[in-house]
Amino acid sequence: MASTDGLMPITRAFLSSYYDKYPFSPLSQDVSRLTDEIHSMAKNLQKDAPLTEGEISLVLEAESHPPHKVDENLWKNREQLEEILFLLESSNWPPALQWQSTTEDVELVSVLGRLGEKFRSTLKSLQTFQSKNSEFVFNTVMTYMPQDFRGTLIRQQRERSERNKQAEVDALINSGGSIRDRYALLWNQQMERRRQLAQLGSATGVYKTLVKYLVGVPQVLLDFVQKINDDDGPMEEQRQRYGPPLYSLTKMVLNIRLFLSLLWRRFEAGKLSRSQITVLEEAVDIYTSEFQRFITFIRDVFANSPFFITAEEAGTLEARKSDEYKEVSVPAGKTHEVSLTVDAINSYIAWDFSLVQGRVDMDIGFSMEYTDTSGQKTQILPYRRYGADQGNFCTCLSGNYKLIWDNSYSTFFKKVLRYKVDCIPPVVEPELSSDQVDG
Repeated sequence: MASTDGLMPITRAFLSSYYDKYPFSPLSQDVSRLTDEIHSMAKNLQKDAPLTEGEISLVLEAESHPPHKVDENLWKNREQLEEILFLLESSNWPPALQWQSTTEDVELVSVLGRLGEKFRSTLKSLQTFQSKNSEFVFNTVMTYMPQDFRGTLIRQQRERSERNKQAEVDALINSGGSIRDRYALLWNQQMERRRQLAQLGSATGVYKTLVKYLVGVPQVLLDFVQKINDDDGPMEEQRQRYGPPLYSLTKMVLNIRLFLSLLWRRFEAGKLSRSQITVLEEAVDIYTSEFQRFITFIRDVFANSPFFITAEEAGTLEARKSDEYKEVSVPAGKTHEVSLTVDAINSYIAWDFSLVQGRVDMDIGFSMEYTDTSGQKTQILPYRRYGADQGNFCTCLSGNYKLIWDNSYSTFFKKVLRYKVDCIPPVVEPELSSDQVDG
């Protein structure tokens, strides 16, 4: 049993420092371009026949923002990969395509075969990653548990729990449940595990005593499972850093699945043009290569991330983090404002700010306004969007100055802003005495 003496759960400040060592190279610009093209092709198909209830659901999902959780997006990608592979099975092709009565149909069948191989390879990579990561997390946790009969009982309980959950999935499939139904159940099971862990971490009284001393769960592990997945807890740093590229890939695969679903029901009305086939091939190539790159990257990040750190490490990071800077979360559609009252002209207002996340294309609006004694407002600094900025302004008038960080244009992403604002009074030169003047 590994010792937990002197250890505490990882903090968000630690993860921020740790993730600085693992910047994710931006996705290819083709991701957004091809997502838009596939979405446009899907919208054109909607004109050929009224949407069914199921198709309306697919359209709404493809046009909505993906969930703000890394693991939920991984499951969503896995679900869509299975849905697409189901559509690519020859038994599910439109009858006209199954007959392959034209040269164009034969060519499309060949293309679908190549696309299917790429999707199968990507799905296998994702399944392997999720399975190994789950085992890694469990085995890491078990190193801090008693290595006697209690540890054996915990492992047996986990195996029994996993068998029961698999039995639920099997029952759903046998009763005719869809791929979507299966993944909804799998995600609910995962969230239930998470709730149980959080409840375990917040245990009190006699139950807490039983957990700590009879089962042998260290207090630091109870603290870890209680807070790790809080909305503003350590994992929020992961969502901010690595969520955006994954969310873009989720949106891309949702649109590929939507396009194929609509196409199959409208295949007789108008077959794909050569240019549309090219766009589809390119989209699948980009999606599968970029998704596999993300999986490889995040696997290494997870594999090297510790669960616990020393109190000294946490204290050093917090001291470095504070350093007179403040950190605030600016929700989507909102602003953050800092007001300063300047009593003397020729004072300097200085600022230094940056966004705390890994996406290089993330920005926030910034401006400054002045309000005089009558309440009249004047914009001092023109509105611009920055990822970071540092500057100063010499005041010409006394009164109230307001620095405004604007995230109102964002409909989904909140921005974590780290900033420092100072008001530096004017330097007053000392008056020379008559003796100094005469001298």
